[in-house]
Amino acid sequence: MNNAKQVKLVLEDGTEIEGTSFGAYTSSAGEVVFSTAMTGYPENLTDPSFAGQILVLTYPMVGNYGVPGEELYESISKIFESDKIHIAGLVVNYYSEEHSHWNAAKSLGDWLKEYNIPGIFGVDTRMLTKKLREKGAMLGKIVAEKDIDFHDPNLDNLVAQVSPEGVQHYGTGQHKIVLVDCGTKTNIIRCFLERDVELIRVPWDYDFTTLDYDGLFLSNGPGDPKMCTATIEHLQKALGQDKPIFGICLGSQLMGLAAGGDTFKLKYGHRSHNQPVLLTGTKRSYITSQNHGFAVDTATLPADWTMLFENLNDGTCEGIKHKTKPFFSTQFHPEAAGGPEDTEYLFDDFLKAVKEHKAAK
Repeated sequence: MNNAKQVKLVLEDGTEIEGTSFGAYTSSAGEVVFSTAMTGYPENLTDPSFAGQILVLTYPMVGNYGVPGEELYESISKIFESDKIHIAGLVVNYYSEEHSHWNAAKSLGDWLKEYNIPGIFGVDTRMLTKKLREKGAMLGKIVAEKDIDFHDPNLDNLVAQVSPEGVQHYGTGQHKIVLVDCGTKTNIIRCFLERDVELIRVPWDYDFTTLDYDGLFLSNGPGDPKMCTATIEHLQKALGQDKPIFGICLGSQLMGLAAGGDTFKLKYGHRSHNQPVLLTGTKRSYITSQNHGFAVDTATLPADWTMLFENLNDGTCEGIKHKTKPFFSTQFHPEAAGGPEDTEYLFDDFLKAVKEHKAAK
């Protein structure tokens, strides 16, 4: 790479790793996490759940297929998971400056520059990932010319930073669904619009209990779910009714908290496209896409709630459900863009519950 500049990745335990800059030549701090996904960096980088995090990609070569151009579908992105990059920085082993793909519009480095996001390559990401697996996610910073302080994004209300300010409407279908946007991935909206719904997208702290709707959906999002006190309060009211509720990722944690349970921070989180989960009470397992750092503590759930899915790697909760009411959630992403798509049927299960509830009224 011509005119390459040197930068370093500094971890809170004192580790310093030198590498080469790509993207924006600037300093940035956040929580250092890793993802084992082999593809899908355009989707990962635009996922609001990565807000405040310096992302380490374990796949050794990154950037070889560039970044696609923007296309719109029903006024939302057809490709990306939001309208901008959300990560605080990117760490890779080998950055491919030359890219080649039929729909590539720009390089990964140029894309990062557009949003002033630093990248560093030439890093032994295998070694770094082993460190993060042993010690857990830790604070870090990419340092260019000017040193900066460490910053813990989990102390911020990240959901408030990524959630939209106003109410948005999509579609004219037969079922009216309220989507509480705590940092939703665009593919969630696409999945609903493909299923003949009218979608009302509201901010994280909006009092959706004042709206007329057939079903409630709680989106994914970044950070500590306990920061979302307004969402939890509104959700507690909704749980007192019988309208179907479906939550994904952060939405699962919020449902657990609203039900009276507790959440905890995972050692290094689940961020990959190959997490195995088991549908409890069966021998049926699925391979799932995940991106989260917190989980529901099922031991704290009230007696009328139970675990719906279990992570087969570490036994943690991957979803909960109410034993008698149409409330359920998943910690993984059934709408995974980049795949796998094994659990997308859960959107159909949710809308089936909505249809049955409407018919019973």
